Amino acid sequence: MRTEDRTMATAKPFRRISRRRLSATGTCVVALLAVAITAGSSQWARAQALGPAAPFCIGGVDSTITGGCGEAGWDNMGPLPWQQYAQGEYVGHARTAHVPEYRLRVDDTLDFIYRLTRDPSAQPYRLNVGDELRVESFVDPDINRDLLVQPDGTITLRLLGQVQAANRTVQELRKDIDDRYREFYNEPAISVIPLKVDTRLEDLRDTINGRFGQRGQSLEVRVTPEGTVQLPAVGSVPVQGMTLTEVRVELQQRYGAEFSGLEVIPVLRLRAPRYAFVLGEVQAGGRFELVGPTTVMQALALAGGHRVGANLRQVVVFRRGDDWRLMATMLDLRGAVYGKSPGPSDEIWLNDSDIVIVPKAPILVVDEFIDLVFTRGMYGVLPMQGVSLNFSKLSTL
Repeated sequence: MRTEDRTMATAKPFRRISRRRLSATGTCVVALLAVAITAGSSQWARAQALGPAAPFCIGGVDSTITGGCGEAGWDNMGPLPWQQYAQGEYVGHARTAHVPEYRLRVDDTLDFIYRLTRDPSAQPYRLNVGDELRVESFVDPDINRDLLVQPDGTITLRLLGQVQAANRTVQELRKDIDDRYREFYNEPAISVIPLKVDTRLEDLRDTINGRFGQRGQSLEVRVTPEGTVQLPAVGSVPVQGMTLTEVRVELQQRYGAEFSGLEVIPVLRLRAPRYAFVLGEVQAGGRFELVGPTTVMQALALAGGHRVGANLRQVVVFRRGDDWRLMATMLDLRGAVYGKSPGPSDEIWLNDSDIVIVPKAPILVVDEFIDLVFTRGMYGVLPMQGVSLNFSKLSTL
């Protein structure tokens, strides 16, 4: 018999023993051994590691014991690993990840870290505006000079005037200059030496430069309401609904078309705030930030709990879908709030912008109707002096 089957089969004997509030570790172990023997098995598994900090057996209800077929009740009580960490329980268990993958949304804040890879480029480097070159000739030293690629992409040479340099490799430019000088020299012997290159990349680094602050070479950007981020040199990039890995691949393609040897790493700096709204028959309704996974009963606790006369059988939760359509569900939390249901199926997780409404109980609705119609309405318009209604004797009917 599997361990989980054995646990289910032994739930009732354990329940009878646990209700005696066994106070000794030895008695607890004996009780667990008795459960195993009752189940007809020679093996047993302790519910928890008993020790000085947690010496008692804990019985409880696992909401998954029914396999999703109905709610688990107190009659499903069995041994649970309730205090595996004993005095360390406050630290909390690792549990599973909140989501299998996080997808970006509006108002998320990202850090984009720019890093030079220093990897050799597979393609020859092409000159850009702002690059510095040295042109030399072994025949005529007067040709020798240092040149800057001008905004129109040209350089100015003696005897030749302006020569196109931008978007050409060093070898292509050297050959073109050498061919042009052959009109004046039999063998000009021209050489082109790059002095300063990748000036566009340097301009980009200067744009996001935080090397003398705390950020280094990074840029902090918030996702706009249209689901994009604005980045230097590539402009608007859509990131709504994408994972960080997908954004990294997209940026690598966009920046790779403009620069070589540059890597851009997106890092989630701050998630957009998530809120739930609680109103109705609660002590302190309002808007509450969802800083972690939050259930509907936890939201009621944030609102100070329910008031007397709250209709906990018909708690309504409104939700907006991914396409902004409105959805709603009705929950019955009375059994859970009053401790009668240990595994309530209506204890659901809340989503961002969910609205939780705790309505009035029917008796309060009637009382409110009487107050509005009679106390404030009829009596307010037609005061009946000297006339009083006494309902105290209705209980004797």
